[in-house]
Amino acid sequence: MKRLPLMIALVAAGTFVPGTADAVGPVEPMPGTLQEIRGIDVSNWTGQVDWPSVVGGGGTFVFVYASEGTTFRNPLFAAQEGGAAGAGLFRGAYHFAQPHESGGTEQADFFVDNGGGWSADGRTLPGVLDIEDNPYANRNGLDNCYGLDQERTVAWLKDFTARYRERTGREAIIYTTTDWWRNCTGDSSAFGRNPLWLARWGAEPGPLPSGWLRQTFWQSADSGSLPGGQNVFNGSLTELRMLAQPPAELAAAGRPIGSGGYGVTVLNTGTIPATRVSVVGRTFGGRRITGASPGCRFSGRAVRCTIEELRPQGTAELEFATEPTEPTGHAKAVERAKPDKSAKSIKIAKKAEPAKPYRQENDRAVHEEIVPDAVEPETAEPEAPQAEEPEEGMKVTIGTVMVTIDDRN
Repeated sequence: MKRLPLMIALVAAGTFVPGTADAVGPVEPMPGTLQEIRGIDVSNWTGQVDWPSVVGGGGTFVFVYASEGTTFRNPLFAAQEGGAAGAGLFRGAYHFAQPHESGGTEQADFFVDNGGGWSADGRTLPGVLDIEDNPYANRNGLDNCYGLDQERTVAWLKDFTARYRERTGREAIIYTTTDWWRNCTGDSSAFGRNPLWLARWGAEPGPLPSGWLRQTFWQSADSGSLPGGQNVFNGSLTELRMLAQPPAELAAAGRPIGSGGYGVTVLNTGTIPATRVSVVGRTFGGRRITGASPGCRFSGRAVRCTIEELRPQGTAELEFATEPTEPTGHAKAVERAKPDKSAKSIKIAKKAEPAKPYRQENDRAVHEEIVPDAVEPETAEPEAPQAEEPEEGMKVTIGTVMVTIDDRN
């Protein structure tokens, strides 16, 4: 037997905050135009910032100093980050590493607990690990690599980035200089998955550390027309939006349920929550939808559902009940005239019951071709060619998952 299939399309939509923030924040350039995406970095030394003037001066993003080691918190962090958010800027936090004082795991926890976390609001950038020349050499008596050899430095970096990924689901951005990276890590290529924020004051970024083909951000000066450090994003505004809110990673699988029912399992395979996942579907092959899971609306052959949130590795189960549509007119006459493929006739005393959702029943009465005794096979009209039905399986693309349920014997 063939179960007539239900096709489901899933589209993951990231959560973006509407309203006044978008109204005063950066605007997507017209197609075909080039726009330099400028931003700043600020600390407690910057003091209070006139955030509307940053937007008016062409600023699009900001990184705010949040913490250092496991003891220092920027006393102005809340005011600076809140002001940037109110102005509609993309914003992220950064942590100044002190790898000689405590482990990478401990400092990542301190950072996340003090402003360095990430939220799926469409405006928060991943947190930054600021690792550079030791500025306290006169005080702590250590070299530029904080007294760590290259092996220990790489291990510390791996501990920090792994813990940050575990806590937030995002890859920490690494801020560094090419010289420091080469001297203190041995030019390690182990961190290419982490976005690079390259510090090099001058007219061009210059050579990159090993492991990166491009920088994501470039700090070109410590001061300029905007407050704080002067930075450029290496990409478009759309790409900056995607760094703040990457598309969710979804997978899905379908299955038949009982007589005329269909089920779909949706899985978040990524590391960040998937919010407001839209599920739209339609039946084909002469069936209509008669029931669906909570959160779904249906009419005729169409259904639309919304999954409010899927945590990483979380699943959602959706189920749909369908029944055959009643053939009319010429279609009904053709249905009566179809030859008996099983070489026997089946007498039906009454109309088959509609498909009942979510129950394991014998679906023969619903799906078997029915030929009344009064119609002889040789007098029947030739059966019209049938269009090939989609094969059972799952098609996956970025941001969109296509599932086709087709029960074949």
